[in-house]
Amino acid sequence: MPQGTVTGPEMRLELVPVPVSDVDTAKAFYERAGFWLEVDTKVSDEMRVVQFTPPGSRCSIVFGTGMPGISDAEPGSLHGLHLVVANMDAARDALIQRGVNVDEVTELGGVLFASFHDPDGNTWLLQEFPPSARSSGQSFYEE
Repeated sequence: MPQGTVTGPEMRLELVPVPVSDVDTAKAFYERAGFWLEVDTKVSDEMRVVQFTPPGSRCSIVFGTGMPGISDAEPGSLHGLHLVVANMDAARDALIQRGVNVDEVTELGGVLFASFHDPDGNTWLLQEFPPSARSSGQSFYEE
């Protein structure tokens, strides 16, 4: 695990809110994209919580209804969530096979990117660092 100069208790990012307009439409999209459904529960008549985890990730996304600050956020306003992959072609092809529209791959400084959007326009980026540029503590680093 990467270590910095800050001391204190660990703080792990494990849940990111994704603002959507229709919970069932978003749920169908993320299932089709291959995300793992962790939670779909109706807490009350006003509150529903849906949580998905991308394959291989330790961080999940959440959306639903009746969650102040989450379900009342502007649908489609989240941009640039990165899904780091070991192989861009394999990851992109897997999403396309599942019916997800994925943009063409672009390269910036040796790093590959391809974007896709959920039904509300929230933007996701697939990102692949070339093996030679991966460092210890980074996803898919091999010695």
